[in-house]
Formats: sequence, structure tokens, C-alpha cells
Amino acid sequence: MKSNQTIKEIKAQLLQETDQTSAFIKEIEKDTRSGVQNAIRQWRKKLDKQAKLKTHFMEMQQFELQARNQGYKFIAGIDEVGRGPLAGPVVAAAVILPECFNLVEVNDSKQLSASKREELFTQIKAQALAIGIGVVDEKVIDKINIYEATKYAMMQAIEKLEQAPDCLLIDAMTLPCALPQEKIIKGDAKSISIACASIIAKVTRDKMMVDYDHLYPGYCFAKNAGYGTKEHLAGIEKQGICPIHRQSFAPIKNLI
Repeated sequence: MKSNQTIKEIKAQLLQETDQTSAFIKEIEKDTRSGVQNAIRQWRKKLDKQAKLKTHFMEMQQFELQARNQGYKFIAGIDEVGRGPLAGPVVAAAVILPECFNLVEVNDSKQLSASKREELFTQIKAQALAIGIGVVDEKVIDKINIYEATKYAMMQAIEKLEQAPDCLLIDAMTLPCALPQEKIIKGDAKSISIACASIIAKVTRDKMMVDYDHLYPGYCFAKNAGYGTKEHLAGIEKQGICPIHRQSFAPIKNLI
């Protein structure tokens, strides 16, 4: 059986359809044209993906819901990026989301493509109640160690929030702060506000490393973000270290 509609018209109508039991779906399921059947399969895959994203989004709001049930209103999710690289700063972000936040594609920044992170970065900034960013450079990292530098960056991020938080959700860290806080292991995959903070921190730091790549060429900073890749190590071997290398990190400290 074949529908009176063209395949192009059917595809256009599928874009507006969300009910798998609608009369339209039942009708075109009888259409034997391969183009129509392929369109139905793609439509079902899209719906399935959206359903999984919504389920994941609901799961990632559990910590925020628990905090709100305890009376907290301004819950800051906090995460950092850049503990492991040989060069550049450690960057932390604190993000306070509204209760009505709705961005189902948010996930741990490591699970997203660079283009998707950029897209979500803009959308998070548009919806967030407040965002704070802390940056601690390589000189401070060398002086106080990366663990303490990470805490310092997180404290900076909290202090830079335009809206004071009343509760903190922190990725795998406890901070020297009087505010109620919860340390969540792998929090960027479990908490929506921490996941948003991971995206903000990652995109911010990646942009910084692109700028550093122009300032200190030869290490592929725009590509490796300062991590010890083959190209980065080759650059060090060829031209030595540059001002943003962490001198307390091996193999940098072995070259000094």
C-alpha cells in the first residue's frame, strides 16, 4: 500500500509527530516504499534518543531536588578542569541553575563533542541564575600543589557568583567553606549543576589554551589543551619548556 503523500511530505509531517500510536503513524506504516520505512525508522530512533535524554536529565536532578526539599534555593554545582595537564591553569566553575532549568542534552563535559560543549556553554549561560569562574595559573600550582590549587580555583569560582549560594554540590572535593556542601564522586555525571559547571570550565579553559597556542607555538596547545600528548612532548624536546609549563610536574621538572 502506498500513501497519497510524497516521501518529502511524510518526512516533514514526521518532524511534528511525537505519538507512535497516532492515526498518521498507523497509516504510513502500511506504506511499502523503502523511503517511507527508512523515515519511520529514523523517526523512532530520534524519539528513543530523546526519551533516554529526558530520563537521564531527570536522574541528574536528584541531588538538586534533595537540596530543594531541605529548603535550599541557590544550589551551586562546582567542578574543575585541568588537574592533569603539563601546562596552563586549572579552571573551576560554579553554576547556580533555576528550578525550571530545561536543557536535556547536558552531560559530563568529557562525554560531549567540542561543538556540543560550545553549544551548551551558550545555552547554560543564557539560563543560569549565576556563574562564577576561578582560574589558578601554573605558578601558583607549582607553589601550593595541584590539589590545593584546585580547591583555590573552586573557592574563587564561588566568590565570583553574583548570587550567593546557600548550598554546594562539589565534584569529588571538600572545600574549606562554612556553607552546607556535598561531595559527589563523579558528580559531573550525576548532578545537573555540576555537569553544567564542568562544561563552563572546560570550554573556558580550552579557549585559554587556544590563545596560549598562538602565544607559544610548537606545543599544539590548541589541540591537546596542555596534556602530555606525543606532539606536546615532541615540542618540549625540540624547543624546551615555555612560561606556562608546570615546573613541578614530570617530565618538566626533570628538564629543569
